[in-house]
Amino acid sequence: MPALLLVLAGCSGLLRDTATAPVTDAAAAADRGTLMSSTGCTLHYRRFAGSADNASGDLVVLAHGFLRSQDRMQALAAAIAREGVDVVTLDFCNTRPWNGRHVQNARDMQALARALEARRVVYAGFSAGALSALVAARLDPSAIGVVALDLVDTGDIGVRAADGLDKPVLALAGEPTNCNARDNARAVYAAAGGARVLRIPGAGHCDFEGPTDGLCELLCEAPRASSTPPADPPPSRSAVSSAPEQSTPARAAIIDAATRAVQALLDGESARWPHNGGRVALDAGVSPGDPGHRSPPATPPRQSADHTKAAAQRLSPGTA
Repeated sequence: MPALLLVLAGCSGLLRDTATAPVTDAAAAADRGTLMSSTGCTLHYRRFAGSADNASGDLVVLAHGFLRSQDRMQALAAAIAREGVDVVTLDFCNTRPWNGRHVQNARDMQALARALEARRVVYAGFSAGALSALVAARLDPSAIGVVALDLVDTGDIGVRAADGLDKPVLALAGEPTNCNARDNARAVYAAAGGARVLRIPGAGHCDFEGPTDGLCELLCEAPRASSTPPADPPPSRSAVSSAPEQSTPARAAIIDAATRAVQALLDGESARWPHNGGRVALDAGVSPGDPGHRSPPATPPRQSADHTKAAAQRLSPGTA
């Protein structure tokens, strides 16, 4: 029933909420642009400047969830940018209620990073956007890692993308609910082998958006009470100043941990994440990765065009 309601809401336009979602000052100040997808539709994006000139060429490409919009990711985007890292969000233009087009969305994320001349890319996303971020990292030789927020897999696209992936995957997970397919991302992270998964106790699927809305909270059931106390990370400039009107302990913990995950990837310190004083433990149900695992070098290794094409074909047999 929740899946049917989601499709009906998407068909009616209720989930395409770019006109009604509150826009923060940071989002209003972000540079806006458009890019043509390879399918012919137009991608709208916002770039949150983390530095004056972005001389490093580092970029976080941050994706929204299924039938949602980039407005729903603005709190996290602004938080990461305040730490000095450039972030770009986008509205997927190929998704339909009956077909997420997750692999095509990944290609669009990669095309946007290329158009913005990024040299090192962290692909990040929420729910279905996290799935596309994982695929994008598999396809893009400029990717240095993935930050996944309550990823939801479909058709084993995520499992295939994660299998043999040679880039770090840092994941945040909420409690199992209907909207994260009862935490079906566990299989994805198991396939990745070296994934590090941080469970946020008491977090529901909608806590990974910022700001969220009543429709998400209506469709997504509240998580069951967790036996672990709610996450209580040390306050950071990013978490405290992000979407205060919707501040919750879980959302603050998510913003803080995700921001630290991005920085860990850029610093080549993914094996040391999370830096939270032990307040939130790595998920015991998924392999946290080899403690001796080392992140890839600062400059991603070159991969041939044939390698990228072969990876895309492997990921999308009829699912692109």
